[in-house]
Order: sequence, then structure tokens, then C-alpha cells
Amino acid sequence: MFTEGPSALGVSRIARELGLSKAVVHRILQSLAGRELVVLDPATREYRLGPAVAALGARALRDSDLRSAALVLLRQLRDEFGETATLSTPVPHGRVYLDQVTGTHEITMSVELGRRFPLHAGSSGKCMLAFAEPAVIAGVLDAPLEKLTPATIVDPDVLAADLALVRERGFATSAGERQGDAASVAAPIFGLSDEVVGAISVCGPRYRMGEELVGLIAPRVVAVAEHISRRLGATPGAHMRSGTGTNATAGAVATERT
Repeated sequence: MFTEGPSALGVSRIARELGLSKAVVHRILQSLAGRELVVLDPATREYRLGPAVAALGARALRDSDLRSAALVLLRQLRDEFGETATLSTPVPHGRVYLDQVTGTHEITMSVELGRRFPLHAGSSGKCMLAFAEPAVIAGVLDAPLEKLTPATIVDPDVLAADLALVRERGFATSAGERQGDAASVAAPIFGLSDEVVGAISVCGPRYRMGEELVGLIAPRVVAVAEHISRRLGATPGAHMRSGTGTNATAGAVATERT
């Protein structure tokens, strides 16, 4: 609830939304507070995440093979295009940003690390969804698709066709699908077992991320994602054998949902 909801939560709200008794919720919170995973605000009687959570998160990032393999290349992408480069990984029922290197422009994009976002909205989510296991894809297409912005794809048939295009090209694009004023290009990262383990993207304001720039970024993002995949032990071209491709030429690129 702290990951998905507001920064502070009271016992009553937690009990109501989780379907638990207040007594049970209070005991759980007391246990978490004893380990500094949450802290109680005495003025509001609401709980917030505590310092131990920050320590756990920092340790997880430090020990992340994916983040270690990608960080230098994220900086290279940022330096090359001046736009923010991000790293995402799939989690149950969505994905989270693991890291970012913000752009060099005065007005630039920034993402919220650790917050879960749905897979169907935005280029990072779509490229991971496109190469996910069939059961994962079916689960997303069969469930109601949340409309985050007017441009979010919520028709399962349209989304299925979009995912097929992502598999054909090897990258995904988005123009305002997750965040209305943002556009991005992303490519999937594969792990040792040739499963999709993340995505790398370049994102910026829609007014700067036009068709020409997207056409320049797409092949670089694909190349960087493939380089990270090799670092993680993925078999070169493994996803190609499932009928996917990485035809990231400028002529094949067009931003979506303009």
C-alpha cells in the first residue's frame, strides 16, 4: 500500500482497503515500526515508510546486476542525446524504474524510482510486455486496461497489434501514453535464460521528441539494450528465433498516439 498509495496511511484506511481488522493491522504496523520499516507521525497518527526501507532499497540497487551493467551506458545515452535515460525492470503486475540519468536540457524529464506502473502504458512497459511469456501477455490483455492519459491504449486488440509491431522492430515508442507531456523510445533487455529482465529508454518532452529524433534514438537504444543483454549472459539474437526483430531504422520509426 505504501508503494502504490499515498506517503502516509492510517490504521483505518489500511484495514479497510486490505480487508483486515484494525487490531491485525495495528499489530503488523507495530512490528514494522519496531524494525524502523515504518514510522508513526504522532500528530496525524499516520504511518510513513521508515529509514530501514531506504537502507533496503539502497542495498538492492547496489547489488543489482542489471543496474550495474546498465549505468555507464545510461550515461552514454544521456550524453549523446541530451535526454533522460532510464532503466526499468518487470515486477508482479507491472514494472518499476530502477535508475535514471537525467537530461542536460533546462527542461527535462524525471521518473519516479520504485513506483509500480502498468506494462501496457509507455514504451518501457510495452517492450517488456511484448517479449514476456505468453501467459503474462494474455493476463494483461484479458484484464481491464487502465487509462492513465487520453493517449493510453486501452483497447486490447489495438494493444495486441502494437505489441506485435514492437516484436517486429525490437523497440517500442510512446507519445503521452503514460505521462501526457512525455515521449520515449525503449528496447528490452534479456537475461541469462533469455527472458526479458528489463528495458532501457530515452525520454523527453513531447515537443522535443519528434519523429526525426526518435528515428536517431531507436537504433542506439536497441544496440545498448543488446549490449547489456550480452553482459547479463543472454544468448545473442535469442529473441530473434521467436520471430522478433530489431529493424530499428529511421524510416521504420514513428511516434505513437500523437
